[in-house]
Amino acid sequence: MKIIYATEKLELQCTSLKAATKLFGGDRNLAISLMARINAIEKAYVIKDIIVMPPFHFHNLHGNREGFFAIDVKSRREKWRIILQPLDENEQVFDPCHIDEISAIVKIVEISEVSAHYE
Repeated sequence: MKIIYATEKLELQCTSLKAATKLFGGDRNLAISLMARINAIEKAYVIKDIIVMPPFHFHNLHGNREGFFAIDVKSRREKWRIILQPLDENEQVFDPCHIDEISAIVKIVEISEVSAHYE
């Protein structure tokens, strides 16, 4: 899949072990897990390949984050999530975004943030 990053800083955090380690307050294990998740997303053919992987705990967000989804950086015990949004072949947002209907065709995602978004 193709990944688009919301900001250059976010792209650096997702692609540089040093920047990721800094993001996680020096936790190198979390940084390595983030790199592995990004690699898995890149290697996936469509978003459904990510959805069906139980360790990722792919789930939709609600409220002002409708149309966004999250996956665990490492595990459910960790507070860190990768927030992403599926995009169509023109790199536009699906509106409405019914993931169960589009999961077999989504080949582009935008990562909007890596955060402890439950805090």
